[in-house]
Amino acid sequence: MPEVTLSRPSDHVAVIRIDRPEAMNALSLSVRQQVAAIVNELNDDDETRVIVLTGGEKVFAAGADVAELNKRTVLSNQFRLSRVAWDALDSCRKPIIAAVNGYALGGGFEMALHCDIIIAGDETKVGQPEVRLGIMPGAGGTQRFVRATGKYQAMRWLMTGDQIPAQTAYEIGLISEVVPEAEVQSHALKLAEKIARLPPLAIEGSKQAVIMGAEASLPTALAFENKIFQLLFASEDKAEGTSAFLEKRKPEFKGK
Repeated sequence: MPEVTLSRPSDHVAVIRIDRPEAMNALSLSVRQQVAAIVNELNDDDETRVIVLTGGEKVFAAGADVAELNKRTVLSNQFRLSRVAWDALDSCRKPIIAAVNGYALGGGFEMALHCDIIIAGDETKVGQPEVRLGIMPGAGGTQRFVRATGKYQAMRWLMTGDQIPAQTAYEIGLISEVVPEAEVQSHALKLAEKIARLPPLAIEGSKQAVIMGAEASLPTALAFENKIFQLLFASEDKAEGTSAFLEKRKPEFKGK
């Protein structure tokens, strides 16, 4: 049985599901490689406009595979190989929504933090407990955490390894929305469908501007934003969107 599955529940929406329940969806090297392969495939697929990444209704991912970590040495080739999933998520042009139930801890939460939107259940707990294993986050956990919450919140949670209740994570800026646990999957899918109906080029441009701008000075980020804004005026979707607004009808965006 595959440990990662792909489904297409509605037009232009793809759902990637980690399905390793016997290990609480622990992110083995095999799981990361399967996630990477599917994300790369969807990134090149014009029919896919939004991706939902989930572990299902019980658990998102309880962390890295500790048995694998226990065998890893400082010069292990697995350090390079394990980058594959993170690189695929980093380079994906399509918006990715993490639908998080149960637990998203360690590498599991780092995977969620690689996404663009995080929807979590009200009973969900997230966090970076690596310090309790004598290590630290190694897939962006420290950097994405501090950029989302600021130094003092990041230090409090990273240095204790405590699990963070979903509502607290929402309040400090780590996740996008908290919904009832039973509604996480359906809510994430509805949000994906809503975004999928919007112009793909404008969505992609917005994602690029936010991510690239966060790493640049304000003048550089504003110039980058303005360039993307200007380029969108050459798209068919811009013509369709403005015409539909003036004609008081629903637009049909084609991603061109």
